[in-house]
Amino acid sequence: MNAGIYIHVPFCAVKCPYCDFYSGRYSAKDAAAFTAAVCRNLNTLPQDLPADTVYFGGGTPSLLPPEMIGRMLCTARERLLLAQDAEITLEANPLTVTAERLAAWKQSGINRLSLGVQSFSDETLRMLGRKHTAQQAKAAVLSAQEAGFQNLSVDLMLGLAHQNSSRLRVELETAVTLPVTHLSAYLLKIEPETPFGKTPPPLLSADETADRYLEMHSFLTDAGFCHYEISNFAKKGYASRHNCKYWRGLPYYGIGPAAHSCHDGKRFAVPRDLAAFTAAPLQPETVTDEAALTDGERIMLGLRLSEGICPEDYPASAQTLRRAAAPLIPQYLSAENGRLSMTPEGWLVSNSVLAALLRDIP
Repeated sequence: MNAGIYIHVPFCAVKCPYCDFYSGRYSAKDAAAFTAAVCRNLNTLPQDLPADTVYFGGGTPSLLPPEMIGRMLCTARERLLLAQDAEITLEANPLTVTAERLAAWKQSGINRLSLGVQSFSDETLRMLGRKHTAQQAKAAVLSAQEAGFQNLSVDLMLGLAHQNSSRLRVELETAVTLPVTHLSAYLLKIEPETPFGKTPPPLLSADETADRYLEMHSFLTDAGFCHYEISNFAKKGYASRHNCKYWRGLPYYGIGPAAHSCHDGKRFAVPRDLAAFTAAPLQPETVTDEAALTDGERIMLGLRLSEGICPEDYPASAQTLRRAAAPLIPQYLSAENGRLSMTPEGWLVSNSVLAALLRDIP
């Protein structure tokens, strides 16, 4: 079974007001120490561990000099059995995308870029505290295509009060006219310890948010994108192989401050502390779950995907699951070919659907 490798890069040029991910201001000294620590920790993974995805997340991984990305990937290849067709993703801020960096990323082995666009509206970008413009976002996508990247993802954010149907349609039309193969569309979540937590922007009502979500589903599926996960759309063959490991309960190893892992039946977490990470010979890690991936957790994760779950894969829970699902079909759940999956309406109220399904399942 191939594992996934996640590397958390904890640097940002500017902290966005909605973001609760762990990151701090970039410095060359910290970046060098971080890269060395990642390589040390890669070399502690099981020798010749089979892996077929590497994901540089953050933070803003594209702030790192490309040679540091290359060094970490070189170490991964030397330590692991990294598949020849491995999906290797780099999250990138549009303002860091240059012809020189694109060429260097491609040469190092990056073959998938996830661009933090958030919006193709200058007004929305300003409200979100982003520093790039819509034109710069579009230019970054086109430059990546010109550099030879075929697997291109962009992030979009939904939920601001001014985002009516017509504005959303313009954003989506812009996205699908670009050479994008994957879209991640997130509802803006207000985290209490962020600037937006203290002074939130005007948000859509719950009903308006539901309308935008369903409008987005209809538009993107009509445009040839598969709505394969609650917040993700992809053209055929371009679903995120790395992120699907999380939802399918496959093993992944996280390296870096705030990184998480799941393997050998347990979940692990690294403290949100860059200094502690770079100083330690082996990253400090705590077990957060001694018995991960129970039936209930696998069902919950599997229902995030449009492929859904097969109740018979959970023999001890199958009868209970089918009984709880019956009243939710067909509005919130679909039952076809022996599988259960959520409808778009079900995804909108997924917490309530899951609570009903898992009430009597451990």
